[in-house]
Amino acid sequence: MDFISQVKNFLNYLSSVKNVSDHTIRNYKIDLLGFYDFVRKIILKSDQKKNLEIGFITKFVIRNYLAYLYEKKAKSRTVMRKISTLRSFFNYLLKENILNSSPLEDIESPKRQKALPNAVTYDQVEHLFNQCDTSTYLGLRDRAIMELFYSSGLRLSELVDLSREDFDESSNLLNVYGKGKKQRVVPITKTAAEWIKKYLYYEKRHSKTKEHDSEKDKEAIFLNKWGSRLTVRSIDRHFKRYLLKSGLSAKITPHTIRHTIATHWLENGMDLKTIQLLLGHSNLATTTIYTHVSTKLKRKVYDQTHPRAK
Repeated sequence: MDFISQVKNFLNYLSSVKNVSDHTIRNYKIDLLGFYDFVRKIILKSDQKKNLEIGFITKFVIRNYLAYLYEKKAKSRTVMRKISTLRSFFNYLLKENILNSSPLEDIESPKRQKALPNAVTYDQVEHLFNQCDTSTYLGLRDRAIMELFYSSGLRLSELVDLSREDFDESSNLLNVYGKGKKQRVVPITKTAAEWIKKYLYYEKRHSKTKEHDSEKDKEAIFLNKWGSRLTVRSIDRHFKRYLLKSGLSAKITPHTIRHTIATHWLENGMDLKTIQLLLGHSNLATTTIYTHVSTKLKRKVYDQTHPRAK
């Protein structure tokens, strides 16, 4: 029972039977091959890529792997994900009757450290948005993306999946498909809707220029410069470029904008239940973390502005 062969079978099972996303499968593969390299180099002390038998993986090996990750100062979230990947893999082997027991049966996952989400001020958000050159087609696209993030608090994956049919121009509503393909309807501001419409109906969207190719994907709202649907990585890359251009010291990502608008909603009186529905949180407890962020921001503003606080 070769480890690598079983990994291939597992990934194929996730794709064909469980219909797991390519992104998730890629992460599973990275985690499993990373574990394989650990066993080969640290436990077996060999650089030879010889077959590793499944039966060699014991609780002793798993515990050594956990110790190795902590020694490398891996974040608890990273450790949790890697252990979860291994647990899913060995559960698959149990299901397929390849193993009678899992080496992770008595292994407890580390407790997740709840870090407060990063949020920035409205002025910082506006300054970042103003870095887009909206006289160009791609700059107009990037401004529309940023405005939509701040208007709706969408996840990055939700934004890239948006299609024209998901945007109700008459009511400024979006049909959004979140985690687990759960659908929700999200209202957006008139400002965000206007930027999206400017981008959708920009005359050069259908023309090939030196800056970009003509529209290839007729369904997608946001396109890359080749006319196909924009990807998560592309948006991340553009955000980094605009952040560098802005000169802001704060690290601002699409996820930062999601946290920021949630915090601003709360500070302006929106109730937690509504924020939960807008963000697509399945559990209200996830949303309550913004109450801590809001308090932290108010304290910071108070200390910076009160004449007796300095």
